[in-house]
Amino acid sequence: MGRDTRNAAIAALWIMLLFGIAAYNLPKLMLAAGGISGVLAGIVAVVFLLGFFAVFWLRSRYQRKNQDK
Repeated sequence: MGRDTRNAAIAALWIMLLFGIAAYNLPKLMLAAGGISGVLAGIVAVVFLLGFFAVFWLRSRYQRKNQDK
């Protein structure tokens, strides 16, 4: 396993762990937000999903930029 491959695997592991913990706690967060407003609970879920994809999108842009050098 090369250095770049190992770093990518470690980064993916951290991202998945952090989002896994967040996903585990998401129902509690949504119930708390839902106590204030149903729309707010929906916004919490949408922000979580968009954040998940945004992290991988930003990582791919970073990787693509570094490959060009």
